[in-house]
Amino acid sequence: MRYAVFGNPIAHSKSPQIHAAFAAQFGLADFQYDKLLAPLDGFSSAVHEFVAAGGAGCNVTVPFKEEAFRLAGSLSARAKAAGAVNTLQLLEDGSLFGDNTDGAGLVADLLRHGALEGKRILLLGAGGAARGTLLPLLAEAPALLVIANRTEAKARVLVDEVVTPWLAATALPVARLPQYGVATFDFLVGGVPLELQGGADPLHELGAHGLQFDVVINATSASLGGAVIPLADAVFAPGALAYDMMYGKDETPFLAQARVAGVTTCIDGLGMLVGQAAEAFALWTGRRPDVAPVLASLRAAL
Repeated sequence: MRYAVFGNPIAHSKSPQIHAAFAAQFGLADFQYDKLLAPLDGFSSAVHEFVAAGGAGCNVTVPFKEEAFRLAGSLSARAKAAGAVNTLQLLEDGSLFGDNTDGAGLVADLLRHGALEGKRILLLGAGGAARGTLLPLLAEAPALLVIANRTEAKARVLVDEVVTPWLAATALPVARLPQYGVATFDFLVGGVPLELQGGADPLHELGAHGLQFDVVINATSASLGGAVIPLADAVFAPGALAYDMMYGKDETPFLAQARVAGVTTCIDGLGMLVGQAAEAFALWTGRRPDVAPVLASLRAAL
């Protein structure tokens, strides 16, 4: 069984050690996983060469996730919603199936710290990282999902293209449909009213002073540059969880900001990295690995 991760750059990738640890849990001696540098203008050719040489599937990281989306012959619902693919699987007919396991990895990590059903979730950012999380988050039946971004228009695109179709297609009873809304960061510092839609009893004009969130997820790149996201401490409900998709040896700026606001459960994205890999491994092998020991090992090595 030969697998790999494609990216450019790729030397930093932890995927080989993660998947090697997963394979060891099941004694898969023939499981091989490499990291491969694909030319910026040659991703598709690199994947086809890999498959021709016996590759059965691969992970895809920046900057090739959108190209992998176009390369796949068929797509999972979550890949379609994300508009990007991070996992390719070779099917028996020789075609490539594209999936996006990022959001599932995030949700699996969040669920290690408590259920999401009935929770009020704030998603910061409206880029590709945020888009990929929406279907897995909605599937957990939160009471409320608000997408906040620097520009409201970009957040509204995610609602129109992902949230609204999901609400229309879901089999959830009306009483359990989440309310949802979009906002600029101004809302988070008490600036403007927020109109919520969906659910059994839509609410309107809830200002930041009257609306708190149980789970706040940073899907922006702010932590990479050390930037502080403009949000009031009161955004965090008592007992709230703060989650940053970024991770590092030290606490990210967003999590430090949340801790100052009184949040005690602050989680970085290392568990999401391991969780999305576990989803891919399960897709390829039909075996679901134990994430906890792999996550602990990676954490100790940071």
